[in-house]
Amino acid sequence: MPRLTLCLMLAIAAAPALADKAPTTLPVPPSGIIGIANNAMLAPDFWIRQSAQPDRVLLDAGEIAQRNANLLKVDASMHDLHALPAQLDRATVTGWITDLSQYPRRKLYDAKGQPVPDSLRDQLTDALALDAVPAQQASRYGMIVRRAALRTFPTDTRVFTSNDDTDIDRFQETAEFPGTPVLIAHTSRDGRWLFVVSPRYAAWTHRENVAEGTSTEVLAYAGRTPRRIVTGGTVRTVFTPEQPAVSQLQLDMGIAVPVLSDLPPDQPVNGQSPYASYAVELPIRQADGKLAFSPALIQRNADTQDDYLPLTEANIIRQAFKFLGERYGWGHDYDGRDCSGFVSDVYRSLGVQMPRNTSKQAISPGFTHQAFGEKDSHDARLKAAMALKVGDLVYIPGHVMMVIGKLDGEPYVIHDTGGISYRDGKGLRGVKLNEVSVTPLLPLMYDDTHTYVDRMTSIVHVRP
Repeated sequence: MPRLTLCLMLAIAAAPALADKAPTTLPVPPSGIIGIANNAMLAPDFWIRQSAQPDRVLLDAGEIAQRNANLLKVDASMHDLHALPAQLDRATVTGWITDLSQYPRRKLYDAKGQPVPDSLRDQLTDALALDAVPAQQASRYGMIVRRAALRTFPTDTRVFTSNDDTDIDRFQETAEFPGTPVLIAHTSRDGRWLFVVSPRYAAWTHRENVAEGTSTEVLAYAGRTPRRIVTGGTVRTVFTPEQPAVSQLQLDMGIAVPVLSDLPPDQPVNGQSPYASYAVELPIRQADGKLAFSPALIQRNADTQDDYLPLTEANIIRQAFKFLGERYGWGHDYDGRDCSGFVSDVYRSLGVQMPRNTSKQAISPGFTHQAFGEKDSHDARLKAAMALKVGDLVYIPGHVMMVIGKLDGEPYVIHDTGGISYRDGKGLRGVKLNEVSVTPLLPLMYDDTHTYVDRMTSIVHVRP
């Protein structure tokens, strides 16, 4: 699995520095969420007021575009679909598949808590149909037409490494959204699944999630203007019985869709006047699996903009807080997102592209990052933590947090997490969250002896 450990259940690991065992002095309200003294702290404006220059542009659109282009060049986890060859060889395709489709070594359980039979490994290995990968094949392209789960294997079977926790499906990788271009690299043995390569992932998805088109029409879609950028957590298109494929279609934060500006303003779109909506063009899958496009409506009062939001501290905070309280969804499951999906979706609404997973984000050569290892002392780590700025990303094994500012000198973060623990004077207290949450950073305990700060692996600075 690409994600080395879980955002939801952080593993206990050895570290050179020990935590201060003194209990925190921050308030502990009835909720148990340390440091959250009142509900005002759960509003973005509270944190924006802590910023000295909340509206200062940290990177302009041109600088962000240069960074995104560089990311595709220097980060091996990203895929520049424009640069892929016209022909793919067997080694390339089987390499993509075998890098991903690795059966977990740990004992697996099904949704009822029963052990998964060993025969599943052989079934799924056969389903990959690696023997059917041709020596050479023409590169085929497609487009995601609806929020699509990307899976480790070509199966909907859900498996878990615990018999009493069904939140983390070990075969769930991520999700891609409508309009995402993909390379179609292979088909499963039964023909129901496609192995696709998107700009930041390669995995299996249902054939029905992808419409096949020419490279020109697929790759040109993302750059079309004018456009609307989804800046809400999620936005849905207007209901339409005339075109079910684009009726109440979920569009997640950061998606860009082209606007049909040349439609007659007095003519209905899918049976409805467009005067109170934006008429956009969305991909659909025809009966033969080919790509077509259909007009759809997004209400004007929906949370969208005509371009990516400026990269400012205020916008970073506002966008992050739009997910506050959303249920944790491993691999974008549960119609939500996990810790790395959360931060990347927020930054995507600001025009900034990121790798999908924590393990790649934390070390990406496309970003400025400060790495920490066994030789780094507690004092050095604490000094770095105290220098954090709004929007910085803090990584510990299997988890990432976004900095939203300081209060009384204490750095605070927003993160999509299963829970937190801290010392409250009586011992180590754990609180289950399972949602996007606001917490202080310094008191959080990784295990019974190490703080999050002592287990930091990297700090990524998206700003200059």
